[in-house]
Amino acid sequence: MRLLSTGIACAALLIAPMASARDAGIAATIHTMMDGFNKGDIAAVKAVHVTDPTIVDNVAPFAWSGTGSFDKWLGDLAKAEAAAGKSDGNVWFGDAVDEQISGERAYVVSPSRYTYKQGGKTMRESGFIAFVLVKEGATWKVASWSWASPAGTEVK
Repeated sequence: MRLLSTGIACAALLIAPMASARDAGIAATIHTMMDGFNKGDIAAVKAVHVTDPTIVDNVAPFAWSGTGSFDKWLGDLAKAEAAAGKSDGNVWFGDAVDEQISGERAYVVSPSRYTYKQGGKTMRESGFIAFVLVKEGATWKVASWSWASPAGTEVK
């Protein structure tokens, strides 16, 4: 039992610095984006972005930037998902594997998953998402994100 307690204490010492290295404001912005997608609250997702973000996604035309970029991406995503027969989408962003902060800008890479229904099967894309965030006042906003994953595979 003592060996187990010592092992847990050592693990806590190793894990604690990693957990505290994440900027809480950045984590909150990314978490709000994920929760908004999963609740279907697109207004909340859009609210954590700058006015005209740059988005790179695995849906044609693959890149959106400039005036109305968020809404254009959302429209293209909805068309592509409908054409592919995808529904019930759920995203997950894991803990950052890379986080760089320089003044009012940050770069964050996290593992990601997109789970959905297609043809009566549960499918999943697993990959990474890279964010660029900018600080507007006291709030971090998503200026850019890029999704990278192979095609979905059936969840068994």
